[in-house]
Amino acid sequence: MKKKTILSGIQPSGKLHIGNYFGAMKQHIEMQEKGDAFYFLANYHSLTSITDGDRINENTMDVVLDYLALGLDPEKCTFFAQSDVPQTTELAWILGTLTPVSLMEKGVAYKDKVANGLSPNIGLFTYPILQAADILIYHSDIVPVGEDQKQNIEICRDLAGKLNRAYGDDLLKIPEEHIVKSVATVPGTDGRKMSKSYGNTINIFDEGKTLKKKVMSIETDSTPLEEPKNPETCNVFALIKLLADKPLREDIAEKYREGGYGYGHAKKQLLKLIDEYFEEARERRKMFAEDQSYINDVLQTGGSRARERAEEVMEPIRSATGLFRSFEY
Repeated sequence: MKKKTILSGIQPSGKLHIGNYFGAMKQHIEMQEKGDAFYFLANYHSLTSITDGDRINENTMDVVLDYLALGLDPEKCTFFAQSDVPQTTELAWILGTLTPVSLMEKGVAYKDKVANGLSPNIGLFTYPILQAADILIYHSDIVPVGEDQKQNIEICRDLAGKLNRAYGDDLLKIPEEHIVKSVATVPGTDGRKMSKSYGNTINIFDEGKTLKKKVMSIETDSTPLEEPKNPETCNVFALIKLLADKPLREDIAEKYREGGYGYGHAKKQLLKLIDEYFEEARERRKMFAEDQSYINDVLQTGGSRARERAEEVMEPIRSATGLFRSFEY
């Protein structure tokens, strides 16, 4: 039985944090065992918010190192940069010619990003079209996304249907909607959702004084040390739950309820858990960082595989739309 194609991407917009790991990366690494996985670094998408080429390049390399260190195996999946597959933007243009402006105007993600201070540029406005091309160019079956991306997946399915009705029913595969039921929202140091835009992150590979300073800065209430506390309303315990096994979670929760266990104790425990949880990955990352030729090989191999698949999808679309190309990639 043919494996289903799984497609997901991550935008290299800065250092990856614990929220990224538990919200998406951990699931990506687990899913590489369950299908024909394509994971890409969405560097075209990052241009909607970053105009510093050196920074985008550095961020992209950082994400590659992070994924490899955390267990992504380039022998088990196709791992590549979005910009290595020109067929993606080619398909995006064709999809754009079929997209009503009114559909883009309904984009919730666009409105949210503008409300959070991003420039309302055309790239951000048409983001769902490029995202649709990212998905459809590999005949993806499953696209694991969070609830916040549900509308964009619906737009993707809609655009695939529009192209098929216009040019041929079998040109694009309509992907399944696969909404990932995420872990509870990962709180940042200020109690809001952990996000680079809020400046409240604990990065996956923070260590030493940097890590300690961030953990110790996590906001808590003013309940005195000797009094009982509710672990379920504590930002520190919310992070402990992600990292600790069940017996340790239950033990710490009981200490909260008994009293005599302060937030300082909990923060020290969290610091130890973060150190231990990512220790092996931290060492692997340092090793990979010393071998740039390996990183280049991973991206070149992944890009080649991705282009090969994308060309299989794109060639009949060119023919159906009356476009031609007089050269080979």
